[in-house]
Amino acid sequence: MHTELFLKGRLRHELAAQEKTWLEEAIGRTIRLEPRETLVKRGTRVEHSYYIIEGTVLRHLDDRSGERQLVGLNIPGDFVDLHGFPMKRLDHSTAALGPVDLAEVPHSAIAELVNRSGHLARALWFSTLLDAAMHREWIFRLGRLKAEARIAHLICEIIERHKFVGLYDGRNLPVSLLQRDYAEACGITPVHANRSFRILKERGVLELRGEGRIEIHDEAELKRLGEFRGDYLYGEGDLALDSFEDRDKHASR
Repeated sequence: MHTELFLKGRLRHELAAQEKTWLEEAIGRTIRLEPRETLVKRGTRVEHSYYIIEGTVLRHLDDRSGERQLVGLNIPGDFVDLHGFPMKRLDHSTAALGPVDLAEVPHSAIAELVNRSGHLARALWFSTLLDAAMHREWIFRLGRLKAEARIAHLICEIIERHKFVGLYDGRNLPVSLLQRDYAEACGITPVHANRSFRILKERGVLELRGEGRIEIHDEAELKRLGEFRGDYLYGEGDLALDSFEDRDKHASR
């Protein structure tokens, strides 16, 4: 099953077997992207949304000189651009980090899912709102944290999201971002990113292994340095949900 990781670690257990089947059957085809290949370019009309089976997709905006700002990333179990279903165009571009396998879902199939099941429609909506919650946290990170704390926070988010889908081994960071990618995500120069990684290494929280590979030595300290509270990911903590259903369906409006 291609979509077995959708909302895993959050509320996947809320989906009925029939809803899971409908979601799987909505896939039109699977495609593969090569490293750094563009998936959707900003402003292009879209008639499909893409679900990640394997790999990492980066969201980015480019300035007038072509310099890139990373504004998000998606991992296995995520829809990259589900908001493209109602909006039809993306306000940013998406591209593969490394090799990426995707399930392509026509918007006509998504419309059918929404019509078939209000509960499944709410689950799909929830997944887009998770993206929005992460975007707000990225704004906080850029506005309030120092460079090394920004990198620590981003690494903690990557770890936490991969824990949800069972893709973190407890030591090796599953996403091989380069230092220039961290710089673009954290609003700093590559030189500053290199300096920040050196500080994190000296504090004993991680070790660089080359080609974007990072070994985590002290996750708790990494969270402290990055002021990371993972509840905005809606898996655990104060913001965790136990159901998509309303507690009182007959409550007055």
